Amino acid sequence: MSVSEAARPVPNGPAPTPRGGPGGKTLRKDRWWLQPLVTVVVLVLFIAYSTWSAFNKVNYFHDPYLSPFFSPCLAASCPEQVRWASLNLMPWISPAIYILVFPLGFRMTCYYYRKAYYRSFWQSPPGCAVAEPHKKYTGETRLPLILQNLHRYFLYFAVIVNLILAYDAVLAFRFPAENGHHGGFGFGVGTAVITINAILLAMYTASCHSCRHLIGGRLNHFSKHPVRYKLWGIVSKLNPHHPKFAWISLFGVALTDVYVRLVASGTITDYHWIF
Repeated sequence: MSVSEAARPVPNGPAPTPRGGPGGKTLRKDRWWLQPLVTVVVLVLFIAYSTWSAFNKVNYFHDPYLSPFFSPCLAASCPEQVRWASLNLMPWISPAIYILVFPLGFRMTCYYYRKAYYRSFWQSPPGCAVAEPHKKYTGETRLPLILQNLHRYFLYFAVIVNLILAYDAVLAFRFPAENGHHGGFGFGVGTAVITINAILLAMYTASCHSCRHLIGGRLNHFSKHPVRYKLWGIVSKLNPHHPKFAWISLFGVALTDVYVRLVASGTITDYHWIF
């Protein structure tokens, strides 16, 4: 008997069992709801904080530290030291709005985050062997979920943003002259925070499934492409850790923004040493 014949319902036989247990009920007795609940809480808190930060146009820069939410800074209102362009289309808008659509789009369409928020927000499904409230499943074939197919294109922009954040990390070693002290090459707590954040975001991007396919996909013979094969091997080792990098980098980018704002507002002191 073929697989298709085995999956075909028997005439006049019992109806197929709904998702979950018999009658669509959930038979699991463990705390299966805990992980979706934690996901909801964490993502809602991050969305709330990032929205507040994106529209808060003060204290996002303290030379040489720039919040990753505002990099690259493209508005005319950006500080001269970090201004990449002087867009003045809407003077009232926050500089973060010009660029956040790209890293946000990359995360929202990420394969791992799809699994996370499909299970937690849409409960489709909430967990293995757990009944879901939806009676039919259309997949990512219609709006708005068909937009998930833009993930590979958001990847290209994410790589560009990662390179700019790496450049910001390099600038974080260059301190201005202040309080009668000379400026120059140095190292501070903020330098470490911004550098670690850039590394975590790069690891999240490099471990992405689309990145792995971009490097090693559409090849018939790896032997004819030794460089791409080597890079594919490195990315393949990172790929299983993609969920871990997704969460760590999410916390990292928020904490980096918090640190820069606390230093810029004078709430805390950034300890640094200039050599």
